[in-house]
Amino acid sequence: MTVSAQPALAAGTVSLGDLSVRRLGFGSMRLTGPGVWGEPQDPAEAVRVLRRAVELGVDFIDTADSYGPVVAEQLIKKALHPYQEDLVIATKAGLTRQGPNQWLPVGRPEYLRQQAELSLRNLGVECIDLFQLHRVDPQVPLEEQVGALKLLQEQGKIRHIGLSEVTIEHVEAARTMAPVVSVQNQFNLVNRSSEALLEYTTAHGIAFIPWYPLATGTLAREGSPLAGVAQSHGVTPSQMALAWLLKRSPLMLPIPGTSTVAHLEDNVRAAEVVLTDDEFDSLADVV
Repeated sequence: MTVSAQPALAAGTVSLGDLSVRRLGFGSMRLTGPGVWGEPQDPAEAVRVLRRAVELGVDFIDTADSYGPVVAEQLIKKALHPYQEDLVIATKAGLTRQGPNQWLPVGRPEYLRQQAELSLRNLGVECIDLFQLHRVDPQVPLEEQVGALKLLQEQGKIRHIGLSEVTIEHVEAARTMAPVVSVQNQFNLVNRSSEALLEYTTAHGIAFIPWYPLATGTLAREGSPLAGVAQSHGVTPSQMALAWLLKRSPLMLPIPGTSTVAHLEDNVRAAEVVLTDDEFDSLADVV
């Protein structure tokens, strides 16, 4: 593994419509308090993490109005505003919060429009680069939810539309109404339940953003099935898990999150890990 000042560059790039970003981003959910609720235990470290991510070459940051709620978006503004020209910030709306670890979908058009306006204010931007429907609300017709995002796009308040935790059928239906540039579903070495969706998005040029890419607590622990291969490369199991995702599809855009600079630096170094085809296949089989 090579070592550079900006390791994220080694991951290559992926397109989000007319935007190009490096294929190893940063997810901001873990910058908030326990249960993704309230302020972080160390706000100064959260700011340092965001600034260090950009220093390491990360130019894609994923967040959501519900992280905190609003805490993550406001931290991003505090740490990085005014934003450098090539930094792409994606946010989401469609999940409401009732307390720590509590999430309920709300996809009414008026609510999605309201949350987009609040995200514009909290992030300090005039247009959101990528605005994602955080969850499909089963109580609201999908065409109304995607229609709200399309209207925001036509008004110049969002640049591109993405979806989160969806099926192939959801994506196909949404694409009849508006261009969809990204899909964000849970995906990692342990949980590959969205494999068919990944194949679909790859075939159609849609970026796939795997959330929970490390399956924290199981995949990256010492003695895991990754440990042997990771040791042979002189890297950590978590770096190996991220390298596997990067090799899985050219449109894969992992967004590992953390609340510490040390862990961030470890994650971003994964972009420099090069797996052989045999190592990739063996990891998929053993895990």
